[in-house]
Amino acid sequence: MSWTGFAAVFAAFFLTHSLPLRPLVKARLTGMFGARGFGFGYSALSLAMLALLIWSAGQAPVVQLWPQALWHRHIVQGGMLLVCLILALAIARPNPFSFGGAGHDRFDPAHPGLIRWTRHPVLLALALWAGLHLLPNGDLAHVILFTVLGGFAVIGRKLVDRRKRRDLGEARWHNLYAATTGAPLIGRPDSWGGVATRLGLGLLGFIALLWAHPFVIGVSAL
Repeated sequence: MSWTGFAAVFAAFFLTHSLPLRPLVKARLTGMFGARGFGFGYSALSLAMLALLIWSAGQAPVVQLWPQALWHRHIVQGGMLLVCLILALAIARPNPFSFGGAGHDRFDPAHPGLIRWTRHPVLLALALWAGLHLLPNGDLAHVILFTVLGGFAVIGRKLVDRRKRRDLGEARWHNLYAATTGAPLIGRPDSWGGVATRLGLGLLGFIALLWAHPFVIGVSAL
């Protein structure tokens, strides 16, 4: 694949990921497929485009910037376990500060869970994933890929904050923020069983990623 093809896939990736930021487009698609249908469809499209983007980076011309070391992989493995646990604790949980999630009306700022630490745990997980994968992937195409995706996750926090402030209203947003940051850093969860289940799912997801990595990416993560 040429650099032009790699750039075209990158452009398509960002175009598809701009859908939630376009209220008219999102409203029309939600009206056609329902909120749940839109959520499932957008998630599937996002994963497919991410897989295509990663594949295209592997097909781009190789320009080596630094060699891979064994310790790079060890850091990535440990860091990706943390990423999987963050996602397991965040996905499908009430979070009025971010897009996605479920049951925002049930969000209790006195017991925010992971939201006490970060308003955007999914974007944090994406930034960690990108930063970790820079280490063992020192060729130019992958450096561009993970740098841009990591930057996209960091900048995305500000964009989402701006949109949610407008949607919730400044007073409502600031009240929620003040109540959330006033909660204990490590609070008692509503259900220890629920936390254990999510952590278990995160561990299983990590194991599944290790197993699937050579089939999906073409390189063993071990």
